[in-house]
Amino acid sequence: MMPINLNLIMAFSLALIGALVYRSHLMSTLLCLEGMMLSLFIQMALLISHFHMFSMSMAPLILLVFSACEAGLGLALLVKTSSNYGNDYVQNLNLLQC
Repeated sequence: MMPINLNLIMAFSLALIGALVYRSHLMSTLLCLEGMMLSLFIQMALLISHFHMFSMSMAPLILLVFSACEAGLGLALLVKTSSNYGNDYVQNLNLLQC
């Protein structure tokens, strides 16, 4: 296994652990999700170029587009939550209440 792959797997694992540990704030969770998506993007792009699978060259860009949509939706949710409740604590939210 190449050292860059090991570093990217470690980055993904640390972002996943961060999302599980720091899930009390919505902003921390969103940052960890972005770290996971960026490490997946780089890993996918490196694997496609390493194995010369150029027919799959659009897959990292599609992943990046979905990541941007997820980030935009998450930030919109963060703005709406912080304007309604005054903070971004996930425990204080009751999303089932109208």
